[in-house]
Amino acid sequence: MPASPGGCAVTAGRPVAPARSGRDRQRRLVVGVAVLLAAALTALTALLASRGWTPFGFERSADAWSASHRPAPARTVAAAITSLGSGAVPYLLALAAGAVAVRALPPPRAPRRAVLLLAAPLLWLLAGQAVRLGLMQAFARPRPARPEWATAASGYSYPSGHSFTSAVCAGLLAMAVVRARPAAAAGRAVVAAAALFAALVGLSRVYLGVHWPLDVLGGWLLGCIWLAVGSAVLPRVPGTGPPPVARGSGEAPRA
Repeated sequence: MPASPGGCAVTAGRPVAPARSGRDRQRRLVVGVAVLLAAALTALTALLASRGWTPFGFERSADAWSASHRPAPARTVAAAITSLGSGAVPYLLALAAGAVAVRALPPPRAPRRAVLLLAAPLLWLLAGQAVRLGLMQAFARPRPARPEWATAASGYSYPSGHSFTSAVCAGLLAMAVVRARPAAAAGRAVVAAAALFAALVGLSRVYLGVHWPLDVLGGWLLGCIWLAVGSAVLPRVPGTGPPPVARGSGEAPRA
């Protein structure tokens, strides 16, 4: 393998070491973000556990406000939004993330690689659901009083399952789009749409009276942690990632 003038290994005219260095920086950033999010979730969980999982005053106030501000049209809209965080929709979004990754594969597409890319986001979401359900059972935080509910709910309250699920499925789709087209403006738009989707689903749970606000925050934190870990372990489309840069030049090599 020949070396470039800057001392980097070159394959077909493209330096290898800087690309690897870029991926290493991305992994370190992801690990750092995951650690910070895990610390925040741990602190939040410890705080709630120290109070015996009883709600804070502002959580009771949010629940009371929601119960007294639910006209029929608003309740219908909130119920429609909250339904997007369960059922088939999240799993279809995860499959869409896999389809985006498969479509970005350069030809010829190896069948085994294509199947792996298609299934990986769905399997990661399912694995996350198992983790989330285990945590809910372990923490066993009660939900708000049933008379305040404006939609059906089951199980314990913390962390919010809808908030977790919406954050993960939308995040997986956004991650797939960004990986497939890292320089496209569409990637930024999808990330913003994913954040809005998760925010609306989570807030709808509080508005409908089936979760305390900190349940939703816990679900978002857990979902972001699961996404951060997933970005490091899920398969990547070959050829995606940061563009190679010649050492010492600060610019991508010319074709």
